[in-house]
Amino acid sequence: MNPVHPSSRWRQECTLCGACCAAPDIAALQKPLGVPCKHLDAGCKCAIYESRPPVCRNYTPDWVCGEVAPLPTLAERIKRYLEIYGLDYAS
Repeated sequence: MNPVHPSSRWRQECTLCGACCAAPDIAALQKPLGVPCKHLDAGCKCAIYESRPPVCRNYTPDWVCGEVAPLPTLAERIKRYLEIYGLDYAS
């Protein structure tokens, strides 16, 4: 397992890995922890991008994206994202 890195101001471009739309809970969309958003399509793009809620609109890619994006599957990205933040969910 990779070490957890401290938060930083470092930013990166979105890699369309889907982790931010799948791992965290998003109350505004009634999306539970560790479950892909119902608006996330097969290509990890948001189907409601133009009308997405502020919590999604205000998200900025950071070092966590660089940590999870190289993983080959969305399930692996979700798992690593949750590990980084010390979160757990029933898979």
